[in-house]
Amino acid sequence: MTDADTTTTTADWQAWQKSWDRQQEWYLPDREERFRIMLDMVEALVGTAPRVLDLACGTGSITARLLARFPQATSTGVDLDPALLAIAEGTFAGDERVSLVTADLKDPDWPAKLPYDSYDAVLTATALHWLHREPLADLYGQVAGVVRDGGVFMNADHMIDETTPRINAAEQAQRHARMDQAKRDGVLDWSQWWQLAAKDPVLAEPTARRYEIYGEHADGDMPSAAWHARVLREKGFAEARPVWCSPSDTLLLALK
Repeated sequence: MTDADTTTTTADWQAWQKSWDRQQEWYLPDREERFRIMLDMVEALVGTAPRVLDLACGTGSITARLLARFPQATSTGVDLDPALLAIAEGTFAGDERVSLVTADLKDPDWPAKLPYDSYDAVLTATALHWLHREPLADLYGQVAGVVRDGGVFMNADHMIDETTPRINAAEQAQRHARMDQAKRDGVLDWSQWWQLAAKDPVLAEPTARRYEIYGEHADGDMPSAAWHARVLREKGFAEARPVWCSPSDTLLLALK
């Protein structure tokens, strides 16, 4: 076994998961509530032993919470980010309930890489806002193709209603003031977290590769919940509406 192998096997993956959670919670103080409602709706619509596709899974935040609540569930995580996938792989190593797939969701053939043809639920959070409307609509059509009849898709993300500009501005100002105070108290933001990852002996190489793929963080579009619901219906879902929202975020559920 090489020194690199030894380092990998002894890495504290749970510490990296917690660090990722803290960084994400700086942006999303209601993150755990959002996950709770997501899993409530999984249970309500497809039961407690679902086959789940964790779309743009990152470190596997959804998968970890899914399996803690529903031990009989199985999860396929799909992502392109080599650093976040490395954390997911370390976290779930040896867990036969979890499979991880490297794929680009902008590649129309990504579903062919999945281990199953269909899923009870496809779940994603704070990930698809990096897509613009047209590729996101295409992705929704592909998602509809892997959700079984009676299955669900849920997307928790920033969904901006452009008809309420004053409300949006007030909410954003308050949220950013709170974030600024938390940062003064020592919370890591996105760029600082990645700087830390780049210095870690285990994550340095996959972090360098992820910057070759993505560059700095770049956002696509953040259309309203009404846009998401309309497009999901057009792409093959029978029903779609928000099932939870905060002042800045929405959890939108679509039923096949």
